[in-house]
Amino acid sequence: MRWTNLTGDAGGAAPALFGTDSVTRTFDTPEFRGITFHEIRARSIVNRVPGASRMPFEWTVNPYRGCSHACVYCFARKTHSYLDLDTGAGFDSQIVVKVNAPELLRRELAAARWRGEHIAMGTNVDCYQRAEGRYRLMPGIIDALTERANPFSILTKGTLILRDLEQLRRAARVTEVGVSVSVGFLDSALWRTVEPGTPAPERRLAAVRTLTDHGIACGVLMAPVIPFLGDSPQQLRATVRAVAAAGATSVTPLALHLRPGAREWFMAWLAEHHPHLVRRYESMYAGGAYAPKWYQRRITRQVHEYAAEAGIGPYAPGAHRRVPEPPESPTLAPEHTQLTLL
Repeated sequence: MRWTNLTGDAGGAAPALFGTDSVTRTFDTPEFRGITFHEIRARSIVNRVPGASRMPFEWTVNPYRGCSHACVYCFARKTHSYLDLDTGAGFDSQIVVKVNAPELLRRELAAARWRGEHIAMGTNVDCYQRAEGRYRLMPGIIDALTERANPFSILTKGTLILRDLEQLRRAARVTEVGVSVSVGFLDSALWRTVEPGTPAPERRLAAVRTLTDHGIACGVLMAPVIPFLGDSPQQLRATVRAVAAAGATSVTPLALHLRPGAREWFMAWLAEHHPHLVRRYESMYAGGAYAPKWYQRRITRQVHEYAAEAGIGPYAPGAHRRVPEPPESPTLAPEHTQLTLL
């Protein structure tokens, strides 16, 4: 494994992405066993989204690279190759930690060129993955955004977001805060193999309920909808009903897409666990990374129908809101203060 792109040690060349400081650590605890952390001091933290991206935002903050959630379909796997890291098991177990993220964000938000645009988090790798339980970067990041009343949003599969509930409430009093939790399906057998490092779907929905009970509007990104494994009408309806029961403000479906880096890893997983589906996937994704338009439209139509039945709708612009101080805050259950993965 080469680390010249990470540390800039080869021949004294300037580092391509980060500063020269890096420390590699392992922790002999069950939740971190088999994971290596590469602590670095990043040069920048607010990133502009490429113009060709389909993302509905322009700026992101990503305190981590690589993700122990180990979702076999994760589109961010390709980014590990930029550091000469493996996009398969290496993406799951070699985690880059930008330890100076909060202080760097404060500096960049204070710069004269910054105009207070919306910042999205959790859109590349999860900012509430297991590493966050040890490194605690998000509290400082949320505080930095709150101090500047800078609008932001968070997408996560991690129940650890509940640790920062009060900080999110403080932020929502001064700026727009959007929170979404990703739950693509309820099938426990599918979850254990395709998203092995994440909290169970029902734990994520419990987090949605806790957030909404405490005044933080929370939507659900129903992603990914996995063809032939999680897309039957019965599965879609059951998931939407569970999302509605959790108090989500919206549900938005997203069909599985397989970009380079993720495609190879997912197809290897498919060949091992569902070999009878390999040819069907090769046909469905023969045209590129995205499912055919007819399939995407069908899934969207079905989910919207079930959402209407359940009394919720898709995400709409402007759904983020400032949260007022309620007369009396509900008590956060003790079990919600811990990160539960399985």
